[in-house]
Amino acid sequence: MADEENLLKKRFLELADRSFAKNIYTFTEFLSPAEQNLLRFTVKGVPYHFEGGFENAEKALCVFGSEELCGYIESAPITFIKIEPCSMKFSGELAHRDFLGSIMSLGIRRSTLGDIIVKNNIAFAPCLDNIADYICENLVEIKHSNVRCSKIDFIPDDMIPQPIENEFVVASERLDSVISAIYKLSRSESKGLCEHEKVFVGGIPVLNASYAPKDGDIITVRGHGKIVYCGIKLETKKGRLRCKAKIYK
Repeated sequence: MADEENLLKKRFLELADRSFAKNIYTFTEFLSPAEQNLLRFTVKGVPYHFEGGFENAEKALCVFGSEELCGYIESAPITFIKIEPCSMKFSGELAHRDFLGSIMSLGIRRSTLGDIIVKNNIAFAPCLDNIADYICENLVEIKHSNVRCSKIDFIPDDMIPQPIENEFVVASERLDSVISAIYKLSRSESKGLCEHEKVFVGGIPVLNASYAPKDGDIITVRGHGKIVYCGIKLETKKGRLRCKAKIYK
């Protein structure tokens, strides 16, 4: 794991240095939240931002460079692919894992794909420009259903998952307390999720159930969903904390 991390750091620094030295944009492949955090700690002094294809995408590529540094604007090399059954009437139910598994079976690296959105048996898959044609030409079947692929300019707004804002009351600002309140679990169940490495903050597993989440932390609970923690709103008269979060189903 340490070797992989060091290689990734080296790659980040190479791309950042090339962008700065040549006044050009350079790009990573799609990075997990943990890899994005690693980049933040590794690269200093070079402008960059993350793009995943839509707001709040977990997997995103890093764009090194800026208009000020490079003297021009360049879009991230992301293409959107729409994947839909040729016949909705005769198609079985298709889940996220079905779409992802079929794409991966083409020999595609996971890092060349962003977050896949699935709704009503239709999937929208952000991917790197250089593999879009290959996917469109070769992905013809998913779970015994014939499908067709097409490149589109953007993902429709009504297909992009929107969070539900929720307020909840906890005795203390602990990770297990927040998880318990949002997902209606016992404290022991929430603590167990942490201990079994099923709770991630910013893509990094957090085993310490007493960790105090910070405003803006992205908390992913495997098997339950994703939360954007928004901090404490107020303290009640009884000394309990009313907190706020955005919940993705």
